Amino acid sequence: MKRSMHLDDHLSRWEFDPSNLNVRLVKGKDGRDVIQMRVDMGILQLETTGRPDGSVFKECETFLDHLQIVLLENPNAVLTDEQCNEVDREFMQFYHRRICWLRLQYYHRAVMDADHTLRLMDLSSQMSPDEEWTGSHEQYRPFVLFHRTQAQALGELEDNTAEEAIQAINAGLETIRLFFAEHEAEDHFEDDELVIRLVEMRESLRSEYAVGQTLNEQLNAAVEKEQYELAAKLRDELTRREGSN
Repeated sequence: MKRSMHLDDHLSRWEFDPSNLNVRLVKGKDGRDVIQMRVDMGILQLETTGRPDGSVFKECETFLDHLQIVLLENPNAVLTDEQCNEVDREFMQFYHRRICWLRLQYYHRAVMDADHTLRLMDLSSQMSPDEEWTGSHEQYRPFVLFHRTQAQALGELEDNTAEEAIQAINAGLETIRLFFAEHEAEDHFEDDELVIRLVEMRESLRSEYAVGQTLNEQLNAAVEKEQYELAAKLRDELTRREGSN
């Protein structure tokens, strides 16, 4: 009997909802966890470790790992057209898995996938065939940093305190600000939509959990006002807290 190849039954049992990100964590045939995302005309299935499509590259789990070896062997290596396409595939796959982790509230996994994408951006920029290709990818760095900051803050809120969540947002905002400054666009930083959303998230946490200034915010304010004795005490307290974690 000819085996059925259609997905009708799967699609009919999981209706697509255009107003929500449709994601679930299920078991594969061999019992491993896999992520499934319902899209408009089908279902995407992603591996939870390594590269989301399960590909390997000369025994490397991801194309990033492969490129790191290529660069070690030849520090002057430049991406070929085929390698550029593979970089783009990996960017897109990790984007899909990152938003799935956020939807599933696996925040630390989302941070890990964002960090992978940022490292791939760094390496592919270093090996870029031209400035236009670099720019077409670097323009998405604030978006990846936005996701990373969201995930880091929500993870801190889940595992630690609202103050540490707020500090994670502040750290993420500073990293994004440095990106804008590097590209001589710092004047647009405060009006950027992603920045505005992170600031709103921070202030919402501050209000909901009744958090005043964090220790880092107090330290920065003390330094700006040249209150060095207070700044020293705040640094000592920060060191003590970090040592106790």
